[in-house]
Amino acid sequence: MGGLSMDQAFVQAPEHRPKAALAEAAGIPVIDISPLAGGDEASVEALAAEVGKASREWGFFVVVRHGVPDDTMARALEAQRAFFAMTPEQKAAVRRDEAAPLGYYESEHTKNVRDWKEVFDLVPREPPPPAAVADGQLVFENKWPQDLPGFREALEEYGNAMEQLALNLMELIARSLGLRPDRLKGFFKDDQTTFIRLNHYPPCPSPDLALGVGRHKDAGALTVLYQDDVGGLDVRRRSDGEWVRVRPVPDSFIINVGDIVQVWSNDRYESAEHRVSVNSHKERFSMPYFFNPGSGAMIEPLEELVSDENPPRYDAYNWGEFFSTRKNSNFKKLAVENVQIAHFRKDLKSIA
Repeated sequence: MGGLSMDQAFVQAPEHRPKAALAEAAGIPVIDISPLAGGDEASVEALAAEVGKASREWGFFVVVRHGVPDDTMARALEAQRAFFAMTPEQKAAVRRDEAAPLGYYESEHTKNVRDWKEVFDLVPREPPPPAAVADGQLVFENKWPQDLPGFREALEEYGNAMEQLALNLMELIARSLGLRPDRLKGFFKDDQTTFIRLNHYPPCPSPDLALGVGRHKDAGALTVLYQDDVGGLDVRRRSDGEWVRVRPVPDSFIINVGDIVQVWSNDRYESAEHRVSVNSHKERFSMPYFFNPGSGAMIEPLEELVSDENPPRYDAYNWGEFFSTRKNSNFKKLAVENVQIAHFRKDLKSIA
């Protein structure tokens, strides 16, 4: 198991502690995206409209018939379980640190409270190593466990399948915003900062005090999440601000609209606030794929979506700097809240 023991670092403030019983989210869009493979333009446009409605009203949706092969999924899940079944010493051999933030970690913080989980991070595409690492520059080199045959191959195969799915979803989001289908794909060239996280949530002795992951929004463009059948993903419902539980749907992925899409869309779409609850009797596994642009990308509202009547609501920011700041905060408690897109929001009243 994770070897975690309950202490004060995990305890959420009273207002953020999970309730014992949580309502199941009703009406979450479940979208069959197989028409995209068929190529019929009318069907694809109808599908894009569904994705747009879900992105507007919920900030996330569930996709089925997504084209990811069953055996690709099975190999990745087997590799994930095998990794977390290793001894603490074996996992420590691939432990990440501040300079090299890929690998194993068991003391991540969200909103300055420690998460009840252990993780393994990897990038599906390793960037070429920098000729000279500047002070404070992160080194994204995968730390592959040496004594798990097939682990690397399974996760690389999974990463390739996820990239194709994420690009398909980006096409649907672009279409839903009235943009040309390939408008967003150029942000995800070879230097993308996409990463995969393997999550393991051991049983928790105090699930009323701790969270597997505290409340947050995803900073990147899109998150493609696999979750097992245990359940625990909670989303803050737009309509009333209440937390609701997302029921696992077999053979599906949960898609989160990230902060970058919120900025690109100039607030037409909004990223969803979510968290992970834990339980006292059953471990849980999940596997998010965080689809992120290259580190040099400047993120700002897309020019096609702004006008005199609808001016840009955000100042441009550099994604690489934003991402590095967010990554560093995972390692230690900060005196202030981590950087958020709200820090780049324009004061439109003062401009008007």
